[in-house]
Amino acid sequence: MEILGATLRVCVDDIETAIPFYERLAGGRAQRFERGGVQVAAIGCFLLMSGPPAELEVLRKVAATIAVTDVEEAHKVLTEVGAHIIAGPIASPAGRNLIALHPDGSVYEYVDRQA
Repeated sequence: MEILGATLRVCVDDIETAIPFYERLAGGRAQRFERGGVQVAAIGCFLLMSGPPAELEVLRKVAATIAVTDVEEAHKVLTEVGAHIIAGPIASPAGRNLIALHPDGSVYEYVDRQA
């Protein structure tokens, strides 16, 4: 499994106020989408999320999003090394993804850009 990088997940109360700050900080423009009532903006290594408190409570449990070349391969490797797959692999606006619980209790999202 090849890890390409990681994205920091940031839950914010007001995404419209947060976007200009993170665009300036990261030196790039926000790519925006919505999923399940949550507004999302990807800016550099940051993934801003804003929405209903119940949704954000769940999202806060995922420490980071890890980009990989192939989610199916990540699924295989994670399972082999003792991770528990909580969800996926499934299609998402950012690519295919899965959510894994590592043996140490950490929860991560793994995502690829394949069709």
